[in-house]
Amino acid sequence: MILSEIISYLNSEIPPALQENYDNCGLLIGNAEGDITGILICLDITDEIMDEAIKKNCNLILSHHPLIFTGIKSLTGRNDTQRMVIRAIKENIAVFALHTNLDNHFEGVNRLLCAKLGILNAEILRPVPDKLRKLVTFCPGSHSEAVREAILKAGAGQIGNYDFCSYSSPGEGTFRALHGTNPFVGIQGELHTEAEMRIETIFPAYLENNIIRALKQAHPYEEVAYDIYPLSNIHPRIGAGMIGTLPEAVDAQEFLIHVKKNLQIGCIRHTLLKNKKIQKIAVCGGSGSFLVNDAISCGADIYMTGDIKYHDFFIPENKMILADIGHYESEQFTKELIYTLLKKKFTTFALFISGTNTNPVNYL
Repeated sequence: MILSEIISYLNSEIPPALQENYDNCGLLIGNAEGDITGILICLDITDEIMDEAIKKNCNLILSHHPLIFTGIKSLTGRNDTQRMVIRAIKENIAVFALHTNLDNHFEGVNRLLCAKLGILNAEILRPVPDKLRKLVTFCPGSHSEAVREAILKAGAGQIGNYDFCSYSSPGEGTFRALHGTNPFVGIQGELHTEAEMRIETIFPAYLENNIIRALKQAHPYEEVAYDIYPLSNIHPRIGAGMIGTLPEAVDAQEFLIHVKKNLQIGCIRHTLLKNKKIQKIAVCGGSGSFLVNDAISCGADIYMTGDIKYHDFFIPENKMILADIGHYESEQFTKELIYTLLKKKFTTFALFISGTNTNPVNYL
C-alpha cells in the first residue's frame, strides 16, 4: 500500500488543522509515495520500538508523540532524537505522528479515556475558538436542494449533536453575463433578475476546501456567488480535555482505587479527599495542568491528568480534587484508538499495536 493513501485517510479523519501551533504532527520521515508493508502503532519511538518494527516487517511507525518535536539543525547522533531519525532513515522506516490533533478531536484521546473509566455524557472541557465559519450562497430555487445537500454532505451544518443544519430565505439576484460567458439563465449582455434562494450554514474551518468544492460541483452557475464569514462562536466538538459524569456519586477514594486498577497506575498523587463524594469528572490525557482552572469553572468534583507540578496542587483550594494519574498512563489507550481508526479503512492490512512499554517513569 502506498503511504500517501494512509496519510490521506488519517488527515481526513484526524485533520492536521486541529493540532496546536507548537506541535509537529504528520509525516516526519519517509517518502509519501513509498510502499508500506506494515504499520506499528506506539506512543513513543525508542530503539526497542525500532527493533519491534523491524521484527514485524513494519516500515511505518505511527506514534502519538512526534519523534521530531523541535527544530533539528544537524544530524550527528548526539541525542536520542537524532539517533532515532538516523536509524529510521537507514532502516527505510517512515515515521508519522498523530498528537494534539488527536488530543483535540471529539472522538480522540480524552473521549476514550472517559469511556475506559465509565464517565458518561462527555463534553469538551475547553472548546477552541475561531474554528467555525459561516457559508452563505445563492442559487436558483430549482437547484437549492441539490446545492444544500452537497454542502451538508461535505461536512457543513453540524451544531452539537445535530447535523444537516441550514437556513434558507428567498430573494432576487441580479447579474449581467459578459462576453465569453455561457450563462445558465439570462442572455449575454442583458441585465437579468433571477428568483434565488439564500442558503446559510456553518462549518469547521478545516473543511472549507471540501465544502467549497462540493458547492461548485452542485451549483448550476458558471460563477458561484458565496461568502465565508469567520465566527467567534466556539466549536463545542474541538478542544482540550473532557468533562462528564458518573451514573451516580461515589466515594472519591474508591473511585481513585478504581482508576488505579483500570489504568494499572503505579501511584496517584492527589489533593485532600476529605471523604468527598464525586460525580462530575474532568480528564485530560498527557500534560493537562493548563486546564485546572477550566475544570474548577465547569464545576468538576475531580480533575485527572498528568505532569502536575507541586505548586499546581494548591490551585484548587479544596474546591475540587486534583489528581495526577501519569502522562503515559493517561494516554496508553491511544494505541488502541489509532489501531481501531486504521482498521475501519484498511481491514486486511498488517497493523500492529506495539507491545513495548515506553514509559520512562518507574515506581519503586
